[in-house]
Amino acid sequence: MRLFPRLTHPFHTALVLAASLLLQVGAHAAADPAANPAVPAGTVENSVVKIFSTIRYPDPFRPWTKQAPREATGSGVILPGHRILTNAHVVLYASQVQVQANQSGDKISATVVAVAPGIDLAVLKIDDDSFFDNRPPLAWEAALPQIKDAVFVYGFPTGGTNLSITKGIVSRIEFAPYNFPVSGLRIQIDAAINPGNSGGPAVSGDKMIGLAFSRLGGADNIGYIIPCEEIALFLKDIEDGHYDGKPAMFDEIQTMENPTLRPFLKLEKGMDGNIVRLPDNSDPNYPLKKWDIITKIGDAPVDNEGMIHVGDLRVRFDYLVQKIAQNGKVPLTVVRDGKVMNIELPVNSTRPMLIGSLDGDYPAYFIYGPLVFSSATSDFVDRIAGSGSGAEMLGMMGSPLITRRGDRPATPDEELVVVASPFFPHKLSQGYSNPIAWTLKSVNNTKITSLHQLVELLRDLKDDYVVFDFYGRDLETLVFPRKDMLAATEDILNDNGVRTQGSPELMTIWSAKPKP
Repeated sequence: MRLFPRLTHPFHTALVLAASLLLQVGAHAAADPAANPAVPAGTVENSVVKIFSTIRYPDPFRPWTKQAPREATGSGVILPGHRILTNAHVVLYASQVQVQANQSGDKISATVVAVAPGIDLAVLKIDDDSFFDNRPPLAWEAALPQIKDAVFVYGFPTGGTNLSITKGIVSRIEFAPYNFPVSGLRIQIDAAINPGNSGGPAVSGDKMIGLAFSRLGGADNIGYIIPCEEIALFLKDIEDGHYDGKPAMFDEIQTMENPTLRPFLKLEKGMDGNIVRLPDNSDPNYPLKKWDIITKIGDAPVDNEGMIHVGDLRVRFDYLVQKIAQNGKVPLTVVRDGKVMNIELPVNSTRPMLIGSLDGDYPAYFIYGPLVFSSATSDFVDRIAGSGSGAEMLGMMGSPLITRRGDRPATPDEELVVVASPFFPHKLSQGYSNPIAWTLKSVNNTKITSLHQLVELLRDLKDDYVVFDFYGRDLETLVFPRKDMLAATEDILNDNGVRTQGSPELMTIWSAKPKP
């Protein structure tokens, strides 16, 4: 889920929207902004680069292939260790990445060595170290800027080919959602930023205070940058060659602003906090319970709006999770049944989702006769529900793509299996409605809980007929002769130019020996 338009600019077209291989990273100094040497004034331009990407996004409706290549551009900034920092959405799904220095005519091939779609950051590596001659890393400002501080944004936005510099002020700093389920500090500025600015530095004085990454569509001069504090956490995380992500709370919390809540909960006068509406874990040993009031995180008091004071900032209390969590736990003070308790809350960097995001992967799929099955993903649902008619269709069907959006999987392996594409043309489908976006419930009365299980079941089936039932209202049951489905599959693949019946891991299952 993306909340704001990204700023990558495709050649001669409109905005490209994009959102984990993780790797070798350079010196530890890169994770500490204060450790970077200052860059003399006037040399910022030498630390900014233009990035060219050839991107092939997944095609949720044709999961056996990819979308046509798109050419896109963004911006980047040089880091210590001969690396380049940019936004994840500039290079995610890129089959080719090139970097061009300011005032240079050469484009140098680059490799994506770390990417974090959630916080929208990525690191590139260039094999030719001479590229960095006379192109120093840009110094960072360790502290957050102040409201009304002047800021300059450097990058290569639409409207020209040379480096662009726009000026504004810091308008707001808050802890806000990025790409679900990740939240982080975000700085709002009023300097003009446009498609192509993505990954370019925002500079105050002669030091970088953040990285441009989005703007608010439909509003004037509201842009956002990722502050150096968030960038430092990302770079520190990938020092071991693996990106783990930021710890976070996923419990459902509500404010205590309504005056009725205080007498209902029998709270003493002057006691502030936020209410636990629904703990994220139903395990009896989970330390948070429904109706707990979170009054402190660490030593910071939580007010009735769920805010805390950190220096001059007033931000959401869960901002402190990423700062004070130790060994996967964060200290909270809660009030339960009138008693004050200190607990250690487990925190994680990810939340299992029944309908998750691809996050840089391509969808798994399996073709059986004229049917194409795939795992339900948020990418698929967003494409279906992106139009009003698509969302209305799913709602009228009572589809679990709507009713279970946001659910955890009931078991570790549970996923929803959908028909990803219209029927391939074939006489076997004659008379049936187009089943695209139908969610598979059962095959021959066996409940389907994952795409892997479906492939195993179809492989081992001996019945004369295959019966597909689907979740939802007013949907047909599809019945096919089993042997005819098997015989037709190869012809269907050949007729439609599909190279393989399924994604590699599913073909391994399909080719295995049947269960006895």
